[in-house]
Amino acid sequence: MILQKLVSKLSQMLVTLVGVSFLTFCLTYLAPGDPAAMLLEAGDTIVSQETLDKTRAELGLDKPFLVQYVNWAGGVLHGDMGMSYSAKKPVTDKLLEGFAGTLTLAAVTIVFVLLISLPLGIWSAVHRNGWQDYLVRTVSFIGVSMPTFWLGLIFLYVFGLKLGWFPIAKSAVTAQGIVLPSLTLALYMSSKYIRQVRTVFLEELQQDYVVGARARGLSERAILWKHVLPNAILPLITLLGMSIGWLLGGVAVIEMVFSWPGIGNMAVRAISMRDYPLIEGFVLWISIVYMAINALVDLSYVYLDPRLKKEAH
Repeated sequence: MILQKLVSKLSQMLVTLVGVSFLTFCLTYLAPGDPAAMLLEAGDTIVSQETLDKTRAELGLDKPFLVQYVNWAGGVLHGDMGMSYSAKKPVTDKLLEGFAGTLTLAAVTIVFVLLISLPLGIWSAVHRNGWQDYLVRTVSFIGVSMPTFWLGLIFLYVFGLKLGWFPIAKSAVTAQGIVLPSLTLALYMSSKYIRQVRTVFLEELQQDYVVGARARGLSERAILWKHVLPNAILPLITLLGMSIGWLLGGVAVIEMVFSWPGIGNMAVRAISMRDYPLIEGFVLWISIVYMAINALVDLSYVYLDPRLKKEAH
């Protein structure tokens, strides 16, 4: 059953990837602006039509749309996403360069999110309608209402410019430089997670097995951590998987604000330069990451939920 589910997921992913890649190629093809002209005129120089036509031919932009797409798709199947117009290097290499920074940022952010949202969400649920609950809900409402770029700029001004604790603009992956961007993302994401954790735990605390555990004389701490938490973890894994996919896709705004060398920052620059191969490779990368993580989350249910594990066998 697990094998059948895996084959079904892979088939769906393949169809989705073909559709996403074709749509992305259509949009880049129809987008205004000539990549060859932007590439040659980057230094405010006047380029002859002959040079422009020659460059378009070298880049393959003079061929019909379907021919361009088939050539690109054929290269992708062989692990070749083409050459970046602006960087003059393979798209795969550029994506790997940006992925290192994005992966590091995502990992640290997820750790911060779990450290903030789980304790506060559980604390809010346990003290339902108490002052603790209202305090946490108010703080989470404020956090989710603040734009991430604004919060990032405030952090840069206070902790970077005024206090000098962290670098303001340093395009390198460092332990000191990752604190502010990851904390900015974590505060925004935790504001959403706290509400979800609170809701899930409130639902579980009202279940019959909790009433039975209390009747047997178990302590509230034992009920909460040994019984409620394992049952509440499944819906939280779904949210966590979506967040990881979002982070690995590159959080462009935050990476731009903090000059973080990630895949989102790279994608914004590619769009401004009309670097179509890099844009198409980036979109394909995001699609693969999202679908792979969703598939892993679905498969993890079988091992985390005993009922689903029994059905699978």
